[in-house]
Amino acid sequence: MDEVQLFVAGIAALTIVASIVGTVAGFGLSTVMVPILTLFMPVPQVLVLVGIVHWFGDIWKMVLFRKGLKLSPVIGFVVPAVIMSFIGAVLTLSIDPTVLSRVLGALMLAYAVFLFVKPTFVLPRKTGPMIAGGAASGFLTGAFGIAGGALRGAFLAAYNFPKEVYIATAGAIAVFVDSVRLITYVAGGTTLPPALWIGFPLFIPASFLGAAIGKKLVDWIPQSAFRKVIAVVLVLVGVRLVIFG
Repeated sequence: MDEVQLFVAGIAALTIVASIVGTVAGFGLSTVMVPILTLFMPVPQVLVLVGIVHWFGDIWKMVLFRKGLKLSPVIGFVVPAVIMSFIGAVLTLSIDPTVLSRVLGALMLAYAVFLFVKPTFVLPRKTGPMIAGGAASGFLTGAFGIAGGALRGAFLAAYNFPKEVYIATAGAIAVFVDSVRLITYVAGGTTLPPALWIGFPLFIPASFLGAAIGKKLVDWIPQSAFRKVIAVVLVLVGVRLVIFG
């Protein structure tokens, strides 16, 4: 096995792990994949590669948790998320994400602590919070490829949806956001080496395998404990962002 084949196999293995984590958390797999792949690839290429795999991961969530899909939170999030995702994607090569990422990480840590202290807290299911959450998460996803999903998850967790609704809704929203940012990246001239395009027949099934394993874990987690699981993942993501930006 040459270096390129080994690299492709490594991405496939990373995809499985990231998809398991992303399905359980409802964040998507980019939170795991982007920081690791940026050590080996240019950021624009990482955003395209992970964005494509992430898009399929969104589809798997909708398919595997289709009984939980609700349209009302999707509509409330999608319009501002799509608009801000486009703006973030356009700006992605001209802004420094480090400071913003660290501020976001600190906010996530504070919110996770709040969830532990106030486990019964819920946001009112009104238009204002939905628009704010959609706009903020859409911008971060388009601009940085990470953190937006975790922020979206934080907003959705505040509504204390049943776990199936939470994951299916997060996947449906992300399909729209990822579609816009991928089109924007590609239209801006970002592409991938041929060897990585050839790897997608391996990456896509790997994302489904991870999502299927993640679903088994979600089925095993009691609803009463699910919000705490989300809070723990928020802590981990927040710590990573604060330390590494």
